[in-house]
Amino acid sequence: MHADTSSRLQQQIRACRDPIQIMSHIVLGYPSLEENRLVMDQMVAAGVHVIELQIPFSEPIADGPVIAYANQESLRRGFRVEEGLNFIAESVRRYPIPILIMTYVNILMARGVESFIQQSATMGVRGLIVPDLPLEEAGSAMEWCRLHGKGGLDWIHLFTPTSGMDRLEALGRHASGMVYCVARRGVTGQRTDFDPALMDFLNRCRAATTVPLALGFGVRSHTDVQQLIGKVELAVVGTAAIEVHLSQGVEAVGRFFSGLKQAV
Repeated sequence: MHADTSSRLQQQIRACRDPIQIMSHIVLGYPSLEENRLVMDQMVAAGVHVIELQIPFSEPIADGPVIAYANQESLRRGFRVEEGLNFIAESVRRYPIPILIMTYVNILMARGVESFIQQSATMGVRGLIVPDLPLEEAGSAMEWCRLHGKGGLDWIHLFTPTSGMDRLEALGRHASGMVYCVARRGVTGQRTDFDPALMDFLNRCRAATTVPLALGFGVRSHTDVQQLIGKVELAVVGTAAIEVHLSQGVEAVGRFFSGLKQAV
């Protein structure tokens, strides 16, 4: 079983003594990059451990209605990838926590996959999440992460509950940094039942790899986070944070994550 123990992302996650860490998600350019910065300030001040910044794409197939709408609105308002990358580079310099990029493979291909990966590594991004590029097609991307990242940039794989143990182990052999565990079938944002089937899935994930596990898709509350303590290293809270921001304002995001942190 392979795990890249030199990965800086993995080292940062392992170094944290909290019983579970919080990871969140921002769609760049929605509602604006200026508000994105204010929201990040709130998240970091409230103790969020890792943030994934999504570069918008017109067909975000893994995303539910809230995040899909955010992608489309950001593009409609004129978001450009170059300004997003500049924002990401500034974020890496500004905050002491790991910053990840989440996007879709067309965004990488438009700039050249190796060029995108090299730029991400140079900026100090700690991981790339590209849900529509399967393991069988990601060999070059993984190699470029190793080549240009030198342990600083991980290609982050997704474990899904529909995958058999053989598939999870195949992904686990290539895992570095962390693995993103998808809580259920479907898209982001819908409510997830934290039932025995989910816990069985997480046990299979744990058996398939030695790198830290993050669970996303439907983690929304303090209670959800509490139920994941001892099961995964990171709870991913994305859609709920966007909903709080849009309905209650920027400062409410900080209060929301402070409440989640009470579980930690």
